[in-house]
Amino acid sequence: MSIRRKMILLFVFSLVTILVINMILIYSRARSNLRDMHESQLILLTKQAAVSLEQSRDSLTYFEGELEENLKRAAQTAASELGPNWSGVTVEQLADLSRRTGVSGFSLVYKKDNELLIGQSTDPQRLGRAVTQTFDSADAGFPSLDNRTSVEMKAPFWTDFEQLGADGNAEEQMGYYYDGQRNYLIHVFLRQEDIQSELAQMGPSAVIERIKQSDPNILEITGFRPLRNGAVLQEGASAVQNQIQFGSYSLVDEKAELRIQEASEQGEARVSNLFLEGQHYIQSYLPVSTPDGAAYILRMVYSYGPLSSGLEEQMVLHLLIFLFVLLLALLSIYFTSRVLMRPLRHILVKVQDMSAGRFDTRLYINSRDELGVLAKHINHMADNLDHYTSELEQMNEENRSMREYLESVINQTADAIHLSDPQWRVIRVNQAFEALYGWSEDEIVGEPLPFVPSWVWEEWKQWEKALAEGHALPSVETVRLRKDGSEVEVSISQSPIFDKNNRIIAYITISRDMTEHNKMQELLRQSEKLTTVGQLAAGVAHEIRNPLTTLRGFMQLQQQTRALNIQHVDIMLSELDRINLIVSEFLILAKPQASIFQNKDIRYVLGDVVSLLDSQAHLYGIEFVTDFEKEPIEVYCEENQLKQVFINILKNAMEAMPRGGGIGLKIIKENNQALIGIIDEGEGIPFERLAKLGEPFYTSKEKGTGLGLMISQRIIEAHKGTLNINSMVGWGTMVTITLPLVHPDPDGEEQPVVTSLDSGDSGKDQEE
Repeated sequence: MSIRRKMILLFVFSLVTILVINMILIYSRARSNLRDMHESQLILLTKQAAVSLEQSRDSLTYFEGELEENLKRAAQTAASELGPNWSGVTVEQLADLSRRTGVSGFSLVYKKDNELLIGQSTDPQRLGRAVTQTFDSADAGFPSLDNRTSVEMKAPFWTDFEQLGADGNAEEQMGYYYDGQRNYLIHVFLRQEDIQSELAQMGPSAVIERIKQSDPNILEITGFRPLRNGAVLQEGASAVQNQIQFGSYSLVDEKAELRIQEASEQGEARVSNLFLEGQHYIQSYLPVSTPDGAAYILRMVYSYGPLSSGLEEQMVLHLLIFLFVLLLALLSIYFTSRVLMRPLRHILVKVQDMSAGRFDTRLYINSRDELGVLAKHINHMADNLDHYTSELEQMNEENRSMREYLESVINQTADAIHLSDPQWRVIRVNQAFEALYGWSEDEIVGEPLPFVPSWVWEEWKQWEKALAEGHALPSVETVRLRKDGSEVEVSISQSPIFDKNNRIIAYITISRDMTEHNKMQELLRQSEKLTTVGQLAAGVAHEIRNPLTTLRGFMQLQQQTRALNIQHVDIMLSELDRINLIVSEFLILAKPQASIFQNKDIRYVLGDVVSLLDSQAHLYGIEFVTDFEKEPIEVYCEENQLKQVFINILKNAMEAMPRGGGIGLKIIKENNQALIGIIDEGEGIPFERLAKLGEPFYTSKEKGTGLGLMISQRIIEAHKGTLNINSMVGWGTMVTITLPLVHPDPDGEEQPVVTSLDSGDSGKDQEE
């Protein structure tokens, strides 16, 4: 396609785009204005309808008052003419009173056996029936009637029980009258059919019909009772059926209950769209307050036709203007493009020559506009292209050499390297990979690498996920499979490779054979164990040599004197006990024993130790302050071993507080662990001694062995927990112990036996 055609198309496209955007903006503006106008008109119509309905309500209320007065006057007339005993009144008398007073009928109500019954009535169906209305005798002064004529009441008494509904549709209007001169109530009533003609022009239905006839675009008017405070919103077309007070509800709004609540809460009209069966309507919800405080929501549905027709008229006018402008623009661009394209043809010939590799031709365009400048730049470009072409050829040769060099380095490295695409198909491997895993490049390229054992498959899936998210994985020791199925211990690091758009295009994996390295590490660990055993043996020998020397000296002294000294015997027994203590603690360190692990509440375990040491603490002026969580904190443990740890730590804390004070104990849950904190107010431990705590036979106590803390640490480690000590000289020491919480067994069973340390009696004399 030629540039001229492109210019014409581009111009036409731009012009059409601008005009379309303008049409959209005009349409949006016109639609918004018309909608605002129709919404204002709809709100105004709704308010006018509310005024008309309120006027109807006032008329209905006035008519209702007149009916009540007529009923009351009729009852008073009957009271003035009828006798004091209901049995002496005839139906003919009641019928004559009905005709003269203009009511539907009379009934006489008397009391029998605490029940109100109808004795005489112009309506035969009412005779003998019980009166079911509820009278409030305390407030209204309802009479207490019996079979005689005694009464206890406030006279005269009048009450009406049935009011006309919002649409004047009560079944009947009635009232009860008593003047204190008779043993019955006068019940006067008006049936619905007797007052229907007067109500026909007063009810909301008649007003609504007149409003709809005045404006055919008003399709429906409905009155809803507002939601009560605290009512729960429901969804569905039938959610508001019980809230309809008057009017019709054929155009159902699925969100009517929400709109009713919004209008009721905000106290102003709400306008919204309504779509039903492909038809578009607009509706308003207006809160209406009445003088008697009985508020309601008035809904009016209006046709969308006037709004649509107004929009169509405006859009047709703008469309004609659009077509006229487009035609003028096409004629203008056609003639303008012919003039502008002449210099471009000369430039096109020059560019074709340059594309063929001929840079010696020149352009001669005598123009000072952009085309003349373009011609000068093309001439200058032609001078430089030959120079740049030669440089590019030289750079291409250098890149080829560098690529060969990098490939040589990768192939000569001792680490196995392979590249995989985003679907983990192998792209390339080096020679070290072939030597380590056994697959040649021809065998594995284009295929997924099956070198992950099944028991580490979950770990591999987590690595895949992290790499797919763009994270580089540091070196991690794991196990992989060779081509022959044998296992090899390797250290693997993996990283994603990104393109310029930051998308992952490949993964690089570097594997290092760790077999020999791990063998050397195992030898080093064995050497460290032997060194530790030597240190323990040397410590035991040193600790036992001193008591043995004392024993030998006293034995030689008694041998020479040939006399038994009781004091010497006590000292010798004490030294023997010390030797026994050292040997016992050493055996516990050296030989784990089977212990019974159970689920225990750590609060009770520590509480038992506190109760055990509480008396001894009071002797030294020390008080235990506990702060345990109220909920159970269960751990899987050997109870006696944990008690041994707590006894060691609490005794250390007590010995570190010669002047008394408080020892704080706290147990909380944190990150699926039980956290036990023990804080004393002792002298504290110097920083240089903290690092040595836990070493065998390291102690500052006169009779300590230094093995207690080592045993405590072994016990906590056997429970898969941690023990940390922090201290500040002059302030005190804090020991923090963490133990994993119990994870319930789905079968409700416990592990009966695990291998751990024996609780014993050692470790009571450790260093704090």
